[in-house]
Amino acid sequence: MAIYINENTPILIQGFTGRIGTFHAQEMIDYGTNVVGGITPGKGGTTHLGRPVFNTVKGAVDETGAEASIVFVPPPFAADAIMEAADAGIKYCVCITDGIPAQDMIRVKRYMRRYKKDARMRLTGPNCAGTISPGKAMLGIMPGHIYQQGRIGIIGRSGTLGYEAASQMKALGIGISTSVGIGGDPINGSSFRDILEEFEKDPETDAVLMIGEIGGPQEAEAAQYAKEHMKKPVMAYIAGLSAPKGRRMGHAGAIVSAYGESAAEKVEILKAAGVTICPTPAEMGATVATVVATLKKVA
Repeated sequence: MAIYINENTPILIQGFTGRIGTFHAQEMIDYGTNVVGGITPGKGGTTHLGRPVFNTVKGAVDETGAEASIVFVPPPFAADAIMEAADAGIKYCVCITDGIPAQDMIRVKRYMRRYKKDARMRLTGPNCAGTISPGKAMLGIMPGHIYQQGRIGIIGRSGTLGYEAASQMKALGIGISTSVGIGGDPINGSSFRDILEEFEKDPETDAVLMIGEIGGPQEAEAAQYAKEHMKKPVMAYIAGLSAPKGRRMGHAGAIVSAYGESAAEKVEILKAAGVTICPTPAEMGATVATVVATLKKVA
């Protein structure tokens, strides 16, 4: 089983015919993802990569029954594309776009609250690598071949560190149920806690690896949730142990401004909650292997 997407999930590409959308859409199709069409306003009625093009998400959903979408729309228009997907009945949306103004994302978050929680679209990103359920479907920009199918969930703010974890795990013969990128922006669609909840409910995920970084309270909130609600083992790597306070490092959200936002403070909070810490990025795979071996002994 996988969370959010599998081999049967009908998927739309928003920003389908653009250069970036075309490149990654082809990669997703080649991976075996069930891409049923795409959106480019003004090009409805044409075909692209052998799939139909629609003017609106609503029209595409009505025609294809699509349940998920991925946004490759430029920053000035990306927020509108996300809200359009929410109104069209899309259940899961990944926004790849980097550089969306924070004010636009605040508007998106408020807009989505008009829907009841059980009917509200799940959004991951923006500024993320996407989501992949190995061997089933890829909704993102990651190199699909480094992900082996298995029973470990991954949640990450950093796309490249997620790739590194997947590669290390594959080298050790450890597979992934689903890997979810939540994005590195200060205001994103879903938090670590949101995704942990989904993995806890998934019967085919045995443990979860979180890949966090400095800035923001999300890792601390996830630690509290893991302590109180997670029966499955949780591991974590936190990037930025040497980052100076008050200086932005890489992602827009990676800036320490309050207690609990530095890497060292997050590590202590996670440890206190019973989360297993990966001391360096080079040891993510080995840490997961140790936890997996413990699970096998218990079983």
